[in-house]
Amino acid sequence: MNIAEGSAKIVSQDVCDFYRNSKLVNSIQSHCDSSKPMWDEAQTLSQQARRQAARNTNNNPFNGFQQTRPYSTKSFYPGENVSLDTDPVPVNTNVPVKPSTIEPEKPKLREFELTQSEIPSSRLARIFHYGSLAANMSLNAATQGLKHYASGNTSPMTMKSLFLSPKNIESMARKFSKMRGAALKIGQMLSFQDASILPKEVQQILLRVQNSAHYMPPGQLERVMVGDLGKNWRERLFTSFDDVPIAAASIGQVHNAVTEDLTPVVVKVQYPGVANSIDSDLNNMLMILTASSLLPAGLFLDKTVANARVELKWECDYIREAQNLIRMREFLKDDEVFAVPRVFHNACGEHVITMERMRGTEIVKGNWDQSTKNWIATQIMRLCLLEIKEFKFMQTDPNWANFLFNEKTNKIELLDFGAARDYSDKFIVNYVRLLRAAVKKDPKKVEDLSFELGYLTGLESPAMTQAHVDSVMCLGEAFSPIDNNGHPFNFTKQTITDRVKGNIGLMLSERLTPPPEETYSLHRKLSGVFLLCARLNATVPCEDLFREIVGYED
Repeated sequence: MNIAEGSAKIVSQDVCDFYRNSKLVNSIQSHCDSSKPMWDEAQTLSQQARRQAARNTNNNPFNGFQQTRPYSTKSFYPGENVSLDTDPVPVNTNVPVKPSTIEPEKPKLREFELTQSEIPSSRLARIFHYGSLAANMSLNAATQGLKHYASGNTSPMTMKSLFLSPKNIESMARKFSKMRGAALKIGQMLSFQDASILPKEVQQILLRVQNSAHYMPPGQLERVMVGDLGKNWRERLFTSFDDVPIAAASIGQVHNAVTEDLTPVVVKVQYPGVANSIDSDLNNMLMILTASSLLPAGLFLDKTVANARVELKWECDYIREAQNLIRMREFLKDDEVFAVPRVFHNACGEHVITMERMRGTEIVKGNWDQSTKNWIATQIMRLCLLEIKEFKFMQTDPNWANFLFNEKTNKIELLDFGAARDYSDKFIVNYVRLLRAAVKKDPKKVEDLSFELGYLTGLESPAMTQAHVDSVMCLGEAFSPIDNNGHPFNFTKQTITDRVKGNIGLMLSERLTPPPEETYSLHRKLSGVFLLCARLNATVPCEDLFREIVGYED
């Protein structure tokens, strides 16, 4: 046993050394990776320096000022007073400065960390990164096992415990943050699973990945923009463009900009290579997660990955997202509550989409009074029911950052329609019947409709069937006149999520079939809305909303 483990360690070390030091491998990776970071980065910096030097002439009226950029990155509305503070701030040197007695504030952990790094763009480069991660994790696991037995400890070690070492957690978090794309999408989808079914180490990886992000350096950004918008895109289309993004998500990053007509906009730029590498990335992710036994089998990971494959391809299609924005604006054109950003088609392409900048504040970050929070939660619940029953079209990303509240306009602003999708008439009819059965407390009908929709096969154990039916019945409680008697539902005191959590373990171990593919996105959105209402401590007239939009009769 020890000899075999020692041999595996030596072989793994030799392979890693070869990968790191081989001139052949480095040469292949350099030629196959279309990003060519070093040369293009140096060339871009050189060109920027020459442009800066050309502007710093005696004819420049701003020579006397300490302006460090050749263009503005601050947006403004037409008609606003804009002034340049050119005079130095006067300092009274006659006033003695007393030493401060205030203790320096301790540094706080940042909620979100942006890091600049080249995003691997070619398929071969991305395969190398995933391959090096797998090799590194295997090496760390073998080393961990050797240390365990060398210390005289004879207790057996599982594959999961070997792979979930602190060193491997750090490696996975760093690599997934750098790779973006499929790695982040899987992380987002798994992060909506109940925390009790995911190992705490996996939760730690997901948290690290979601709170850190790598964005493209200027050279790589320039290549994407030129490829979609043409040369001199900055001068032709924008008055200002902020090179440092305000956000970096799973497949792209978002920049503030101002158009030629002085309209503030945001520009979403897709990472190069993400769209073409979806299939290989997900296959590599599935291999790593399966081989390391990190996740419970009842998650139906292959089905989750298949669903992520479809959604990622949707989200990489910026033309489709622009069409989704237009559709939702049309659905909500007469609604006085919601606002959807306008698309600027002349500044869009296959990998770039430009839309109106919304001015609201993330709904969970605003300092609203409770009546405002109740109103916001009520409107978002209303929208969710409208998307199911009336539109049959839903923005399925439950990220709370996609909902902004604008106090000046008193509107809720909606963002990010990459994962928006349609639902068939047949599915919606049966799903609405299922909701109505749950609301009316009819467990037999819930069971029958669950079989018809594909949640159950009819061969499940009585315990599994009961757990599923109970979970669906819990979902209907917020809308049920039997439970609420005409009163608004108080999400502060709700126990729905806790009771559903209590059934998850049993359903994971005994479920015989994965749920219908439509419900991956629909239930993700529903659970996100329920959690949002709870986060806002909201009281929502769910019964009235259900009666008005869905109705109680088939």
